[in-house]
Amino acid sequence: MAKQQQYKFCFGPWNISEGQDPYGPPTRIPQSFDWKLDQLKKLGFDAMMFHDDDAVPDIDAKSAAQITAEAKALKKRLNDAGVKAEMVAPRLWFHPSTVDGAYTSNDAKCRKYAIERSLRAVDIANVLGTNLLVLWLAREGSYIRESKNGRRSFEFLVQALDKMLAHDSRIRLAIEPKPNEPMDQAYIPTIGHALAIAQLTRDPKRVGCLIESAHAILAGLDPADEIDFAMLFGKLWSLHLNDQNGLKFDQDKPFGSANLRVAFNQVRALERNGYGRRGEYVCFDVHPFRTTKEEHWLAHLDNSRRTFQRLVEKARTFDEKKAQAFVAQRDYAALDQMAIEHLLGAA
Repeated sequence: MAKQQQYKFCFGPWNISEGQDPYGPPTRIPQSFDWKLDQLKKLGFDAMMFHDDDAVPDIDAKSAAQITAEAKALKKRLNDAGVKAEMVAPRLWFHPSTVDGAYTSNDAKCRKYAIERSLRAVDIANVLGTNLLVLWLAREGSYIRESKNGRRSFEFLVQALDKMLAHDSRIRLAIEPKPNEPMDQAYIPTIGHALAIAQLTRDPKRVGCLIESAHAILAGLDPADEIDFAMLFGKLWSLHLNDQNGLKFDQDKPFGSANLRVAFNQVRALERNGYGRRGEYVCFDVHPFRTTKEEHWLAHLDNSRRTFQRLVEKARTFDEKKAQAFVAQRDYAALDQMAIEHLLGAA
């Protein structure tokens, strides 16, 4: 019998959020990065995700030498804590230069800023010991479709990806699709779009993807199908597990919180495709509910991992032979009830 996969887990400092939303202020007192790193270690997580300015605060005001020095200091803190850096992502949606897009801005100076900042993020990734750069293309799209030429925008995206690939021969680019929010319409809304754009770059083998459960649901897709599709191409290099209650704003609910069966099928897809065997991490991009008290601040992260681990058990004990017999008989009503009763457990 093949050895069963063991998973490694991570989250980012933004996943210990303070409760602020567009309609109200924080509900918890902000904590330092060092405090958040301590919590990650206490919970027994293996790695941390980083935006470039999580790793090097106020990055735009610093020289290349200062950025390198601060990244090296962070690397030492991670080493001391026994924590890996899973990825680095340029945060290209806060700066005034990215109001109308980053790589696809109509302003050449803004596109130049976005690419230069991305190259600095690549350098930070190198110092932190990861070769994975994640690209959430937050403002690559349009509020007014007539404001941008779609074909030209796709060409701008390819040019930006090529600049990053040329900057470092080891870096891998993982595109994180999302169909909307903050933009009305995004240029790379699904994994299929991400893998298609990869084929136009100078090195398609180094351009893959990151799937976020909530983003797939917002696109009206099943995250399990997106996982299977990406892994068919060998291109699922990272994963943000969370949950989403319908087609609304990106909620980042704890994994399995809104739809346990959808979560179960994501785990089944990861299991059958051998996700993690090449060192990939299971990342939880989840946020505490705004109502959460400070003494319960980390429950959403621990709960997401506990749910994932229980669903791994459920996936491994699901009677696949019996399920396939129902498939052969086209008795999908029985298969449906079998899945429900398996998740409900013993009566």
